[in-house]
Amino acid sequence: MIERYASHLVRALSALLLLTVVNVAVAAEAAWNIDSLMAALGRVGMGRADFTETKTIAMLDKPVESSGQLFYVAPDKLQKRTVKPKPEELIIEGNTLTIDRAGRTMTMAVDSAPELAGFVDSIRGTLAGDRKALERSFALTLEGPPERWVLELKPRNERMARAVSDIRIYGSRDDVKRIETRQADGDRSVMTIRRVSAQ
Repeated sequence: MIERYASHLVRALSALLLLTVVNVAVAAEAAWNIDSLMAALGRVGMGRADFTETKTIAMLDKPVESSGQLFYVAPDKLQKRTVKPKPEELIIEGNTLTIDRAGRTMTMAVDSAPELAGFVDSIRGTLAGDRKALERSFALTLEGPPERWVLELKPRNERMARAVSDIRIYGSRDDVKRIETRQADGDRSVMTIRRVSAQ
């Protein structure tokens, strides 16, 4: 009799525990939205990552591949250092873009080209968790759970939309793992990112 009661009690407690775990998981899933994603990303003050980028361009026979490092310092400094196939450094800080290629340096204002400004906003705004900056240029849609989310950015600006169809950013929690950009002309780039450090 006591054994049967104990067995029922164990089953009841197991069911209660399972129900609690499911309820907690469902509640966590329900709370996951663009604001919670932005909050998670915004807590990463600086980071360093390795990247590999593949660009598929209609006029070329095969994709163009490059690799190097990315450096980010909140709220608005982004550095892309390409190592292969040719050394190149791109630094965006505030409204200034500096490109260093083959010993020659070029500087320009980011907002001088709406398409460029939108693309910069997409990367920097995501890394900073700055929803307002993103929504200046894009309509946002978030899909998937915290461990495997996809943030889709659709250009609001007509001029930008003539250049970029959409940008899809893939990640897990506060870690951006891949950025896919589809251009209006069918060209496409995929950047795979592997975080080395974050703070």
